[in-house]
Parts: sequence; C-alpha cells; structure tokens
Amino acid sequence: MTPPRLANRLLEIFCNPLLLEEVQGDLYERFNRRVASVGLAEARRQFNKEVLGFLWPRSGQYWAGLPAAFRHQFDYPKPSFTLMFRNYLNISLRNLWRNRQVSAINTFGLAAGLACGIVIFLLVSYMFSFDRYHAKADRTFWVVTDIRHENVVPTDATPRPLADVLRREYPFVESAVRLENTFGRVVGIPNGKGGFAKKFEESRNICFTEPQFFDVFDVQWRSGNPKTALAAPNTVVLSERYAQKYFDTQNVIGRTIRFDNQTNLTVTGIIKNPPSNTKLRYDVLISYSTVPAMMGENGKQAMQNWEGIHAMCFVALREGTVPQRLADALVATGHKYLKTKDAKLLDFHALPLSDLNHNPQYGGTAPRPILYALIIVGLFLVIAACINFINIATAYALKRSKEVGVRKAMGSTRMQLIGQFLIETTLITLTAVLVAILFAQLALPLLNNALAILGTDLSVLDLLKPQSLLWFGALILGVILIAGFYPSLVLSRFNPVAALRGRLTTKQVGSVSVRRGLVVVQFFITQLFIIGLIVMMAQVRYMQKKDLGFYKDAVLTVPVPTDDPIRQQTLRDQLQTLPGVEQISLGAEPPTSRQRDPVSFTFDTHTQPEKFPTRAKIGDMNYVPLFGLKLLAGRNFSTNDTTNNEALVNGTMVKQLGLQSPGDVLGKQLTIWGQHRVIVGVVNDFNTDELYSTIPPTTLINYHPENNMAAIKLNPADLAETTKAVEARWNELFPEAVYKASFVDEMLDQFYLKERVLLGLIQVFSLIAILIGCLGLYALVSFMSEAKTKEIGIRKVMGATVNQVLWLFGKEFSKLMLIGFVLAAPLGWFLMRGWLNGYAYHIDFSWWVFALALGMIVVITLATVSYQSLKAAITNPAKSLRTE
Repeated sequence: MTPPRLANRLLEIFCNPLLLEEVQGDLYERFNRRVASVGLAEARRQFNKEVLGFLWPRSGQYWAGLPAAFRHQFDYPKPSFTLMFRNYLNISLRNLWRNRQVSAINTFGLAAGLACGIVIFLLVSYMFSFDRYHAKADRTFWVVTDIRHENVVPTDATPRPLADVLRREYPFVESAVRLENTFGRVVGIPNGKGGFAKKFEESRNICFTEPQFFDVFDVQWRSGNPKTALAAPNTVVLSERYAQKYFDTQNVIGRTIRFDNQTNLTVTGIIKNPPSNTKLRYDVLISYSTVPAMMGENGKQAMQNWEGIHAMCFVALREGTVPQRLADALVATGHKYLKTKDAKLLDFHALPLSDLNHNPQYGGTAPRPILYALIIVGLFLVIAACINFINIATAYALKRSKEVGVRKAMGSTRMQLIGQFLIETTLITLTAVLVAILFAQLALPLLNNALAILGTDLSVLDLLKPQSLLWFGALILGVILIAGFYPSLVLSRFNPVAALRGRLTTKQVGSVSVRRGLVVVQFFITQLFIIGLIVMMAQVRYMQKKDLGFYKDAVLTVPVPTDDPIRQQTLRDQLQTLPGVEQISLGAEPPTSRQRDPVSFTFDTHTQPEKFPTRAKIGDMNYVPLFGLKLLAGRNFSTNDTTNNEALVNGTMVKQLGLQSPGDVLGKQLTIWGQHRVIVGVVNDFNTDELYSTIPPTTLINYHPENNMAAIKLNPADLAETTKAVEARWNELFPEAVYKASFVDEMLDQFYLKERVLLGLIQVFSLIAILIGCLGLYALVSFMSEAKTKEIGIRKVMGATVNQVLWLFGKEFSKLMLIGFVLAAPLGWFLMRGWLNGYAYHIDFSWWVFALALGMIVVITLATVSYQSLKAAITNPAKSLRTE
C-alpha cells in the first residue's frame, strides 16, 4: 500500500530538498497508521489534503504558516567545495581505517584484477606496436608469394628480381627493398695473424639487404652514410651492440669481419640497436651486391631467376597512392616475367606492414584473434574484481545505515552522499592501482623471460606513454564508476528514520536479484577460465607426449660446417669412435623442422609437375634407422656415396599420387630440384611440421651438399660425458667454426613456446579469477548469514539440525553455480573448440572437460563458504533471535 503518486510528486516538487525526506517520512508514517485505523481510502484522502495544504498558509497543521515558496525561504550557508571535499576525504579515511579488514579485501581484490589487466594490456599494446613506428609504415607493404598447387602454399618471400622491377617500372613506388635472412652462419674477427681473435655463431640477426632499406625503414645512424654504406659489395653495417660484441668498441668504421670463413666484409656504418618491437631485428646488415660472388659462377643468373623464392620484398608507395595500384602492378609483373611452368605457379600479394607480426601463415607470432582474446580476458578479470567490490560493499552496507541516517537528518542530499561514497571508492581504487602496478612490475620480468625469444622488454613505465595513459586513465575511471556507483546508490537511498531506528533489512540493502546476478557473473567468469585452463593444459600435454612418428630422445644435433664429402665422412668416423655414441646420421634437419619450404616435383613419366608439392628431407642411409622411421615397402638407401640417386617417400605421398599400395611406387622415377631419382622405399608417415598442419607428402633424399647437421644418437646412461667428448672432438676437426649443439626433443619443445606462454598466462589468470570469485562468494555468504540470522534462530528453535541449516546456504549457492555453469559451458565449448581447430592434431573435447570444471568449482565453492555457513549454523539461537 503506497500513498497517492500525484500528491507525492507535488510534495517532491514544492518542498525544500533539505527538508523533503523529513517531511515525507512523517507523512508516510501517518499514512500507514491511518490505513490501519480508518482504511486505505480515507488514508489516501487525508494524505492528499495534507499535501495540498502545504501549497498555501494554513494554521493548525504540522507545517502551519509555511508559504508556498517554502523551499526558497531558507538561506542556508553553502560550504565551499574545498571544505566539503576535505570533510568527505577525512571521513572516508576514517571509515576505511575503521573497516580495514573489509577495505583490505576490497583493495586486494581490485589490485589483483587490475594487475592482470595491466599486464595483459601492456602485452597486447606491445604486440600491436610492431613496426608501426616507421614514418612510412602506413604506406609500406610486404610482398609475399603463394605457390598455387592443389593446395595453396604461403611463403613470406619473393623471387629476387621483383623488388628491382617494381622500383624501375612503376612511378608510384617510392622505394622497394629486398632482403634475405641467413641462419647458422659463423662470423670471425681476424687477429691479423691469419687466425681469429673471436668467433661467433649467428642464428637470426644477419641479413643481406640493399641501401633502399634505410629509405623504407627508420634507422638511427651513429656513423656512416646510409646512401653509400651498403652500395658496394663486401660491406657491412653493424648495430651498436654487435660492434661492441665483435670489437669491444663502437669506433669500428673500416674494420673487417670474416663471414662464414669465406668472405671479408668491411664495416661501413654503425646504427643504433633496433627496438624490440620489430620483426626486422637485424644487427648485421650485409650489402646485397655481395650475394652473387658468394654463389659462385651462377651467381648473376641466380639474381635474375624468377622461379626461386629467396628474398623478402618491402614496398613503400608514394603519398596518396591507393594500395590497389600495387596489387594490380603485382599481377601485371607476374604476367610479364613468370614465363616458365614453375614460375606460373607463383601468386604475389601485398600485405600491410602492420600485418608482419600478426599473420601466422607468413611467420607472424602474434595472431590478432589471440590478442583480442587476451583483451577480453583482461576485461573479464577487471569486471570480476569490480563485481567482487560491489558484493562486499553492499554486504556491509547495513553497518553504515546509521551514519547515512544521521547525514540525511542533518540535511545531506542524495547526490552528496553518492559523492562521498564515490570518494571512498576512489581512494580504494587508487590504492589498488598502486598495489596493482607493484604486482605487475613483479610479474613483468617473468613474462619478459618467457618471451625472451621475441626480445620483449615490458615495463610499467610504458604506462607513461601518451596512448597508454589514455586507456589506463579510462580504465581507472571505469573501475571507479562500475565498482562505486551501485553501492553508493544503495547507501544513499536509505530511509533516514528507518536507518536511525535500526529498522533496515537486508532486502533494503540493494536488490537481492542484482546481487545474485553479480554472483552468477562471477561464477560464469570463473568457470569459463577453468574450462579454458583444462583444455589448454590437456592440449599442451598432448603435443608434448604425441608420437610424432620418429625417435627423438637422446638425439644430439651438431653443425656440419663443410660440404666436402671427405670431411663429412671424417666427422662421422671420428665421432663414431667415441664411447656412448650409438649412431650418426648426416642430413639437413631433424624429421620435424621449420627450415624448408615445399617444392614442386615430377613423378614417373609425367611431363608436368604434380598438382601438389612435396616436403624434401635430406638424410643419409643412417637417417631412417637413427630416427626410427618405419619402412612400409621397399628398402633404405643402399649407400652414402655421392652418386646416390635414390629417394624414399612417405605414405601420404603414395596416397596423393593416387596409388593403391606403397609397393606400387617402387622403382618409379621422381624428379626434384632438376635431379632424377629412383624411389626405392616408402616410410610410414611422420610429422614434418608443428601439429598445426597435417602430414604433407614427403620425400627423403641423400644429397651431401645439403648436409649441415649431424644427428648423433647417444646412450642415455651417460649423456653429459658423451656430450663433452663430442664437443671436444668436433672442435679438433673444425677449429675455424663455432660449435653449437642441441637435443632434438629440446628443439621440438621450442615449437610450442607460444602455447606454453599462453598456458602460463591462463594458469595465472585463472588463479586470479578463482581468488576474486572466492572473495565475492565470501561476501555473499556473509551477507546471507546476516540476512538469515533470525530465520536460522527460529529454525533451530523449531528443531532444525545443523545440516538442514547448512542446506539453506547450499541450496542458494548450488542454484547460482549451476546457472553460471549453464552460461559458461556453451561459450567455453565454442571458444576452445575454435582454438583446438587451429591444430590438425588435438585432444577430443568431450564431456569430461565440463565434468572436471564443474567438480573444481564445487570444491572451490565449498572451501570458500563452508566456514561462514557453519559459523551461522552453530550460533546459539537465543543470540540470533535477539538481533532485532
């Protein structure tokens, strides 16, 4: 039963806001008494009469003599904003200290969520910043090549002549540059006596490039001329750190380094160290005109070859040029220069420079979907922390009811109360931000170490950058509004009379449905994290344990720094005599590797290349037994002789060729790299790439010029001593080279670095989400125990047992937990199923994932709410009944 709405509205319009709640409270009480004594109709009539009487002077009334302009007659002094703010601040600090346990829980919960948000947003911002700092980044494009077979094979390079053609023939191209990466090369520093003062094995920091590199990309020079530094053959530009590394000084212009024990290079320039947020992180840039001489007699012809795909190509367009013109030019160039059958299979595409780090098809390490997913994860954690704050704040609102009543009785308006409580929220939030920054700074070194291969150098100081300040400030403001507005709204609307008389109930402290909805959201977020964690852990474990089709344990790989077959055989013979060495095979790479692109081939008497390429693997006659490859038909290589023209293929190759059985391919001719070979055996399928893709058609050939790796199978019982003996013998044989060894299983682990880093992040974030969820559950059970104090007392007096009282809490939480699970399970299945579909080989996503997730959340919930629930259940009922 409520008073007439129209009269109530008139009262709100004409009454002084400072006295409204007092007058309105008195009228409401009189209305309720009249309903009980004279009935609802008479009570409404009297209420209307009293409100209308307020509009003009009348005697004998509660407000006798008050004019219609009542609300304008009082001239209360208005305190200054500074004084009022200082008062609010002091009171807020006192309240926070008085309730320091609750304040600490709120601060820690917010800090945990914000710390995760800071780490995620710093990481995502860093990943999105790759190569965007160049002045011409918005008009620079990366040209890639797709090989059109039965299936399209993407590559990140182009034929060598392409960049030069684009520069010469298309005026809208401001500049174009080609560069070639080189791996596993030795850099020696001559000592002036025919030897070397130092030797270094460089795996990924060297490239051959042109002077146009400095026109397209922003490079800061310390010394040298960017126009001429790489114009002549046998010249090199070093970064500051590599100049220091090679010569112990940065004053090295004119000094000489020896490249791969065959070419002397003169240092012509020093540049500042490349930043970490670039995919083109080169410390040694060698002039591109050096390449022909290093390739021997056919060097000049190779530079004009349109069939081979060797050089990365980057194009900077003139300002105002639309990208479509470059796309059309690439098509026209293909029609003009791709004349041979193999060349016609090439298809050029131009990608924005900003895609360099985000396109996994072309070597990108940070796909956009993963980064967007991380952003959502960060938002979920921040939202969960805000929900936790709201639940705790509203759960403890009853303890502040008298404070609110006194403030309202003294004339505080609702907006003033909301302002005060928002100040308290701001103080907690700012404290949480400081704690979160500390947590983030402690966590970032671990993340930088995990992503060391990317060269990350994240720091909380990155928050001071203009763009970071913008989103970080917006995040803090959003947290203050989200976390503080609803509790402030709840506290500010308390009825002062009821608050001062202690008649407020938990139903008046915020909507129960709202609070339950917030807890459901927390359950939803927590269970979503748990589902993702279970799936990712299972998939990473699956990838680590999956049988790849070959033997990988205790297999050591060392470089073979010569293509001389006699010296290669000497290495084999010398290492074979060492104790603990069981087998040795010379080849180019282990069965699973990233080093070789698919190549076209011709089968049997066919005159045209097959519609699909093959993955070529180089290995001698020991390759099959050492790696435990199983023969399905035929035999292994018969000899390691340099004239060996035999080949092995895998089962997938046989199927792709349309043959019925492995034996049908034996004795057939296979032409690859222009060489005719006879297929003598078929091996069982083995994984040649990461588990993202299916096993491709594969060909194994014995080709000694490509032997750059020796695979050594060691006795597992004495790995350490045997490894040292191998290194000592290798150094005796190749004193001019640099020894670098690695175990095959360790190399394979590096393939899934991204998955392990993601799993580590999800483990930490899941733990934080569970912790925040537990705080929210603790707040709710505290609220429920206070709300049901009298009910529990009555039930116990009527004979209810402790278990029956506990079921009051269990029933509530079980319902909310199941609702959260029902919401999280479909979304978790959708998201994780999409993630698993990125792998050709993955775990089965079945019911056990959801059962385990639900079981974990049940255990977590029981552990969180059991103490407070049991405390309420065993409380003396006499004490419970005296609470009102």
